[in-house]
Amino acid sequence: MVRRHCRRSRAVLRENLSRLIRERAAPRAGGLSVSHEGDVLVVEFTVLGIPCLGLNGGPAFKHSEAFSFQVATADQAETDRYWNAIVNNGGQESDCGWCKDRWGLSWQITPVALTRAVTDPDRAAAKRAFDAMMQMRKIDIAAIEAARRG
Repeated sequence: MVRRHCRRSRAVLRENLSRLIRERAAPRAGGLSVSHEGDVLVVEFTVLGIPCLGLNGGPAFKHSEAFSFQVATADQAETDRYWNAIVNNGGQESDCGWCKDRWGLSWQITPVALTRAVTDPDRAAAKRAFDAMMQMRKIDIAAIEAARRG
């Protein structure tokens, strides 16, 4: 599963944003109950320039929101591209810009405009933007900016 996830993420994020570095197979012995000999046990890769290591922990270790990838997007088109690539390929929408891919890994698709809006020095504007975000699944930048302006 770790190999498929890495390759799928690479297709979604495009070659220049994600890179498969190395795969390591499970050893012949050692009592590994989560793999069979020759199965991919470890994958080293990058996502958006972040070095990552994926471990095939088997069914005993499930994905959770404790680990996620955050993708900072420049505009609505980029937000839509990442969101749709994940959700429309077996993924699942969640609240406030979060979604899960088909393997259950969580992603935060976060427009830079959202980050700016919720950290606005004008606390009332920031709260309006935050309250608008809390009603969304995929982030709508125009709606965030409208809420920010009041």
